[in-house]
Amino acid sequence: MTGVETDFKARGRALSEGQVSQLTVIDTVSGEANVLLRTPSVIEAPNWTPDGRHLIFNAGGELWRIPAVGGEVERIDTGPLRDLNNDHVLSPDGQTLHVSSDDGHLYALPATGGEPMRVSNEHAEPFHYYLHGISPDGATLAYVAVEGPAERRRINLFTLPAAGGADHRLSDIDKPNDGPEFSPDGAWIYFNSERASTTPGHAQIFRMRPDGSGIEQMTFDERVNWFPHLSPDGRQMVYLSYPPETLGHPADKPVVLRLMDPDGGPARDLVALFGGQGTINVNSWAPDSRRLAYVAYPLAGK
Repeated sequence: MTGVETDFKARGRALSEGQVSQLTVIDTVSGEANVLLRTPSVIEAPNWTPDGRHLIFNAGGELWRIPAVGGEVERIDTGPLRDLNNDHVLSPDGQTLHVSSDDGHLYALPATGGEPMRVSNEHAEPFHYYLHGISPDGATLAYVAVEGPAERRRINLFTLPAAGGADHRLSDIDKPNDGPEFSPDGAWIYFNSERASTTPGHAQIFRMRPDGSGIEQMTFDERVNWFPHLSPDGRQMVYLSYPPETLGHPADKPVVLRLMDPDGGPARDLVALFGGQGTINVNSWAPDSRRLAYVAYPLAGK
């Protein structure tokens, strides 16, 4: 399938001359890949509606919906929020969208669009929320907090009731952590962290119990590994693997999407692409646990 071409408003980073965003769905068994959407604008972070009928992605600070078989793109009404970060999640019943705004807070709104309700808290010091996961019962959000002023900034993991309530700290370390996401059975939260590294930027995949206990390291290689996502059936984990010595999760890098058993073991390469930031920031597994959505950003002539 050749993806339709659509332009979105510019916001934040821009693509290079001739570079495009390609929203792609790949079959993890056959390796067959279909491009659903091609655009010279930056699009990021695709995920699926629980019924498997649509994909939702971020572009220009807004959320958009496209049929999972390709077709017309539709903007989701997010009320006054037009500065959304790409870390959005859907409730397990598909009724609610949970989003991160660049004002530093988390909001909930109807999945079909509507007025957002803030669910995050005010803090005495700088505290920026970045959403990443939701528990299987829809009751708890997992997020990353950038804490404190710039001169002593830390990046740690927390949970929060999806309807609003007290923040619960999961990590309290000086090394960066990111991408917390619940396993489908709710027994684990998977994440990436530099906690085991003496080299800045050398993130690996870990998991912990939902109360922050029982931390286990899952990957142990020389590459920089980010954003673990478990398939809905709990049998596979995909993650974004950067070249060695990468700092953070930048855009425009030669990256690999890798698959492995969620309990550990060898990984296999699913697809190599030019991407990084925006490719799989949120869980992008289809409900059938076989297909996976991602965004590639090939350069002109590639």
